Amino acid sequence: MTNKTVKVDFPGRIGVWWNSEPWPIRDAQNIAREIEALGFGSLFMPEGGGKDALVESAAFLAATDRLVVGTGIANIHYRIPTPAETGARTLAALHPGRFVLGLGVSHAPFVEEAMKGTYGKPLARMRTYLERMNSVPAEIEEGARPARVLAALGPKMIELSGELADGAHPYLVTPEQTAATRTILGPGKWLVPEQSVAIGGDAEDQLRRAHTHIGFYVGLQNYRNSWLRQGFDESDLVPGGSDRLARALVGMGTTEQAAASITAHLDAGADHVVVQIVGDGATTDPRPALRELANALHL
Repeated sequence: MTNKTVKVDFPGRIGVWWNSEPWPIRDAQNIAREIEALGFGSLFMPEGGGKDALVESAAFLAATDRLVVGTGIANIHYRIPTPAETGARTLAALHPGRFVLGLGVSHAPFVEEAMKGTYGKPLARMRTYLERMNSVPAEIEEGARPARVLAALGPKMIELSGELADGAHPYLVTPEQTAATRTILGPGKWLVPEQSVAIGGDAEDQLRRAHTHIGFYVGLQNYRNSWLRQGFDESDLVPGGSDRLARALVGMGTTEQAAASITAHLDAGADHVVVQIVGDGATTDPRPALRELANALHL
């Protein structure tokens, strides 16, 4: 017996990617409510070790009526496959069509240094994890398995996203990479890329924020490899990233220009795009910029 995947019912094609971990949960719920009221179709959140992404997802689902909530991503090193699967099914049963389970292998420094774990071969680790999730009996919340998407950057992980999951959730990629990912995935699989934007302030300030944002990821080998595959070179992978890298990965300029960087992924074959507001630090309130974007995107 198989447990059929619940259909995702995005209210719109553009959502939000927001690091809610530093915020008190009741304040975060209020932000989720406004994201829904502005017309965005989803709220995806990371899992950096500060809070449990599935618990946060439950809080956001309970606080909203139509918003799709997704983990972007839930770290497979934080929980064994069975509670990941049964917890996700429980959320999907309580909120049909409104939960997406995004899974990722994280990064070697986080797993080996911060968690004192073993990173191993990420592709093999993810395959085994998904197979063990699939072994959970279908009778547990039968008919309520949520859509699974993988944090897929390389071609083999993208292939696995189509084989044992329901699609891919790429991060810090260009629209050209979104098109390449769609080609590998083929039709019928979810493709939900993230797009960062820096709006407000002058051009110099926007570029500064973009460099600060990218700078966190430049030291992570998974992203460096991804950017090299996307056509950048070692001269782009300097601390903070080159100006070329920053402008390619972060939408800047007017609000309308930033909005165009989002819709470019839809034109390239994405089903849904989640926008991340690049501000000054993790506690920047995303709502002012999201209000401007909602108008520019005619949500």
